[in-house]
Amino acid sequence: MSAVLVVDDERAVRVALEVNLSKAGHIVSLADTAERALEILRAQPVDAVLTDLMMPGMGGMELLAEVRRCWPLTQIIMMTGHGTVERAVEAMRLGAHDFVIKPIAKAELLAILDRALRERALHEQVAQLQAAATERFGFENIIGNTPAMRAVYDRVSAVASSDAYVLLTGPTGTGKELIGNAIHFQSSRRNGPLIQINCGALPSGLLESELFGHERGAFTGAVRQHKGKFEQADGGTLMLDEVGEMPIDTQVKLLRVLESGDFQRVGGTESIHVDVRVVAATNRNLREEVRAGRFREDLFYRLNVFELKLPSLQERADDIPLLVEHFVQKYAARHSKPVQTVTQSALDTLRSHSWPGNVRELEHTVERAIILSSTATLDTFELPEPVHPTADSTGELSEISAGKSIADILRTKERELVISALRAENGVQARAARRLGVSRANLNYRIQKFGIVIKDIVYE
Repeated sequence: MSAVLVVDDERAVRVALEVNLSKAGHIVSLADTAERALEILRAQPVDAVLTDLMMPGMGGMELLAEVRRCWPLTQIIMMTGHGTVERAVEAMRLGAHDFVIKPIAKAELLAILDRALRERALHEQVAQLQAAATERFGFENIIGNTPAMRAVYDRVSAVASSDAYVLLTGPTGTGKELIGNAIHFQSSRRNGPLIQINCGALPSGLLESELFGHERGAFTGAVRQHKGKFEQADGGTLMLDEVGEMPIDTQVKLLRVLESGDFQRVGGTESIHVDVRVVAATNRNLREEVRAGRFREDLFYRLNVFELKLPSLQERADDIPLLVEHFVQKYAARHSKPVQTVTQSALDTLRSHSWPGNVRELEHTVERAIILSSTATLDTFELPEPVHPTADSTGELSEISAGKSIADILRTKERELVISALRAENGVQARAARRLGVSRANLNYRIQKFGIVIKDIVYE
């Protein structure tokens, strides 16, 4: 089922096309002018446009040029009652899929539209592959030559050639996404799509819709059919990031798909079968989550065919100079800064830090230093504040003697802890709440209470 926009200034033509296309299973929108067509295109996704050539105001050729510029994947079929070879050639040169003379037989129109939609699907797949190919270079960004990282490379090479499900575990910021990309691009599915979804970033209802898709009218706001991540990943790899955050009810539905490859869209009755390899990632101990009843045991065993644990930065501290060199090159170029080298004393400072946020925290630290630098050499770094700072009783007594009440000091410390947790979890409130040992609602209350603006405190 595809979304088709019919553009014609003759009402009879619009109605006839709407009837025929709707009976064929397409979702049809109508516009009597090119200007109205552009409004519809800006408001909703459209797979194909059937447009008249001669219309009051903006003509079909102008509409064609605008659609090609703004929505290059949308297929366009030009219609006219006064066709000429010159017009047809011009339309095809500007990017139209086809040029037809009205009236056109229903069977012929549906055949042309079917070819146009198949061509769109092909273009979409190529675009996905090109985007994924760009992500492939992310494997070049997996920096490290310590024994711990060499063991990771060996395990990636061993599992990539199989079709086994992989569970990536390890602390936040250790590079699980890059390893997932590497597994995909070293596998036989490398020419298929690589689709990713963060299970902790969406509420339960929306997560289910994003995973399995939904039918038109399945819920308020579902104005058209939506293909979920499993359908998008058919023939390729689906990476489930933060799978440990997935609600129990969604876990049940995920397990069914993993066992059979079959599912139904939200609000649908049709059974859809897909061929998808799943790579799941989590920074949580799923065995403990299973024991606590927060994660299904059967789903854990289904996902954990091959576990690949990523080391913390502390476990691979000898990689810090290599990582710093890579980040310096990356961010000096991005921010047009002259930085080229880092002093040994600065590197020693970085190696002495515990890095609870791992490689991501180190990357942000280097980037901040480059932004602040105006010389070719970095000789100092602002180390991140710890999320759980050690209490300084002397300092707190000094604050009290300076006139601050205990309530004021506690409020300040509480605000600092909330900010530190949000920074450590890159602004994801569910994870920050768990780090602090409070509910998400409780954390949200504190964010509002202290007037914290997340985008102002989290380094992307």
